[in-house]
Amino acid sequence: MAMAMTSSSTIAISKLDFPLSFSQSVNKKLSISSIPFCSKNYVPKKFFFSIKTPKSCGNISNSLVNDCSIDETSKERTTQVSIEVKTSVWNWRGYSIRYQYCGNSGPALVLVHGFGANSDHWRKNLPVLAQSHRVFSIDLIGYGYSDKPNPRDLGVDNFYTFETWGCQLNDFCKDVIRDKAFFICNSIGGLVGLQAAVMEPQLCRGILLLNISLRMLHITKQPWFGRPLIKAFQNLLRNTALGKFFFKSVATPESVKNILCQCYYDTSQVTDELVQAILLPGLEPGAVDVFLEFICYSAGPLPEELLPLVKCPVLVAWGDKDPWEPIELGRAYGKFDTVEDFVVLPNVGHCPQDEAPHLVNPLVESFVARHASIENCIA
Repeated sequence: MAMAMTSSSTIAISKLDFPLSFSQSVNKKLSISSIPFCSKNYVPKKFFFSIKTPKSCGNISNSLVNDCSIDETSKERTTQVSIEVKTSVWNWRGYSIRYQYCGNSGPALVLVHGFGANSDHWRKNLPVLAQSHRVFSIDLIGYGYSDKPNPRDLGVDNFYTFETWGCQLNDFCKDVIRDKAFFICNSIGGLVGLQAAVMEPQLCRGILLLNISLRMLHITKQPWFGRPLIKAFQNLLRNTALGKFFFKSVATPESVKNILCQCYYDTSQVTDELVQAILLPGLEPGAVDVFLEFICYSAGPLPEELLPLVKCPVLVAWGDKDPWEPIELGRAYGKFDTVEDFVVLPNVGHCPQDEAPHLVNPLVESFVARHASIENCIA
């Protein structure tokens, strides 16, 4: 369930950073392609990754190193995935936090969802990546089936911030995983991963950003003459019955499906299961307060402010059909020194991990294998 304000300060019930909350796991077995890995030798800053999709027959292509590639012919060599995904609850600062996990060996991965989503948004990635990793996906506080405290009851102006979520992510690494980890993040989850890595760099081995939020609602990205109007509208939503009425009108199966069909280029992936997964946790007590607080959150860090501060390697990947976070603007993030490459995912929308897991899972595996190998060599 999502809503957004464009840079010209207009409001539309179509976009923010991602639709409302996810839940419900898949019962189907997933299949993945046999994946050729990069050499475990030293890898320069830029590397090559190529993927062909049946829809476009176009390539994801960047700088050339080691020729790591996946094409459609590899799909003939499929492997059935039957790894069990387990669910647990973690007590964080007195709040109940849901997370999912699977896999018994290999580097630790933490999958971080976007606005309104939750750990089930990674249901197509968890059992696949768990073949060679310890994989965790977490419901950020306020989303999914984690607690949703009302910030007004806490006596603070902003509780649902990237600093809060960054602390949660780092504490999760220390308390639950008990190890450092790679952060795999979508949309605003990318800000969470970057913020966590800046706050406690020793816990993060690397970050893969999938269509990170450009934060077009940020106050600094609005024209000066429109800022008072935006602030007034946000206060109206947050402090009157209008906000809850708006949320109620959007929190329906029809609205959720329409929003998902806007951000998914391949609308066949917008199933009834997905719609229910988005909708149900968003109908739980407290969800409306979280929703209204975050759409009124116009401060906090921007990706371009955090990227120069990160010490670990970063890979940015972008679905080129994202209507909410235009790839033309996202390409600027590939120019930061900490970013080793910018990978284009052809004919994919805002949520590549769910819409095109056959592209994302190999990308995650090669990124992690490369940097885990380099780290082991240094050690």
